[in-house]
Amino acid sequence: MYSEKVMDHFQNPRNVGEIEEASGVGTVGNAKCGDIMRIYLDIDDGSHIIKDCKFKTFGCGAAVATSSMATEMVKGKTIEEAMQVTNKAVMEALDGLPPVKVHCSLLAEEAIHAALWDYAEKHGIKIEGLEKPKSDISEHDEDEEY
Repeated sequence: MYSEKVMDHFQNPRNVGEIEEASGVGTVGNAKCGDIMRIYLDIDDGSHIIKDCKFKTFGCGAAVATSSMATEMVKGKTIEEAMQVTNKAVMEALDGLPPVKVHCSLLAEEAIHAALWDYAEKHGIKIEGLEKPKSDISEHDEDEEY
């Protein structure tokens, strides 16, 4: 049912924890399944490179695995590059997710965007393509394609 990569990131999650005095923190959840994901970013103000990224997730194995993979994918990237990390990219990096777990990858994308939004708000900057995040991704239309 789950790929080896999903199992590896669930059993050996990378970047678990918090960053004190983080540059940006984003928290999103899905009220329908109960998953809650919080992403912490440490961003270099000069270069806008993400120096560190950590997460705390309350949820199923797929939520933990997508959080872990998403943090790996944005670490060392610029803000603009991090904006390109989509739920599809997270799923592909994990060699896929079962259809009923696709929402976990969407949570990861939204948590990154929420943390970037927090950073932008704190620094009075605009990040191209970034919209105010929803705190509950189950607000998305059920029919919406991921």
